[in-house]
Amino acid sequence: MMTRLLKYSRHLGGLAGAALLLFLVVAGASAPVRGQNLSRLGQIGLEQRLNHPLPLELEFRDEAGRTVRLGDYFGERPVVLALVYYRCPQLCPMVLTGMVKSLRTLSFEAGQEFEVVTVSIDPSETPEIAAEKKRLLLRQYDRPGTEAGWHLLTGEEAAIQRLAEAVGFRYFYDPNTKLYAHAAGLMLATPEGRLARYFYGIEHSGRDLRLGLVEASQNRIGSVVDQVLLYCYHYDPTTGKYGLVIMNTLRVAGLATVLALGIFLVVSLRRERRQARAQPSVPSEKVEPGC
Repeated sequence: MMTRLLKYSRHLGGLAGAALLLFLVVAGASAPVRGQNLSRLGQIGLEQRLNHPLPLELEFRDEAGRTVRLGDYFGERPVVLALVYYRCPQLCPMVLTGMVKSLRTLSFEAGQEFEVVTVSIDPSETPEIAAEKKRLLLRQYDRPGTEAGWHLLTGEEAAIQRLAEAVGFRYFYDPNTKLYAHAAGLMLATPEGRLARYFYGIEHSGRDLRLGLVEASQNRIGSVVDQVLLYCYHYDPTTGKYGLVIMNTLRVAGLATVLALGIFLVVSLRRERRQARAQPSVPSEKVEPGC
């Protein structure tokens, strides 16, 4: 039953899907404490803090055990940010797998056009656990040479809580089940370290993720086609998705129609002129005067 409901929740958009996922994680954690967990649902969520600066001075440990600052991964490229924990038996593996599947659809590559940063919300997790999870994710991503673009961090509880508060990520630890109840989603941040986009749930549209990265990079990456799509599609913060903007689409369609008609007329006139020059001139007949 749990698996069937999780599959169904993937097809729900925005907050509705996220809410169902939250319910499943909390209600399914342990039957004896289900009522207690449900009463704490208000402590869980993913509140958008668009344009809010991240605390880049926070220190964590990377998968190699080195002490790093969050700001070490900013400055050049937009960042895909996820708060999970690596030993999570339920939701986190699906969040990370969904992220990898979405990133694999892009022509952009980690370490080239963007960075991936995941931070464990469990202060007891170690760099060794993070390193093993990174090996698994890189096998799923299957893009050789992108290892330097993936960063799996662990840290102290104070740093984790400060980061979670900054991004609007609310969670709690249930000592009875020894599990964390938390939201599901990804965040995009600008190279300067400001929150740009939120994507709810465990699976994300490749188009939405690409457009979000282009916008988060201040158009430093992407193509002319991406710019046209951004004109026609608008980010809806209530759903965490890009929706079609009708008026902008009509303007683009009208402009394309005018251009197509102009090209057709130019081509037609040139063809007529070539045909006229190619036809031989017919001499006029000489009329003799009558007797």
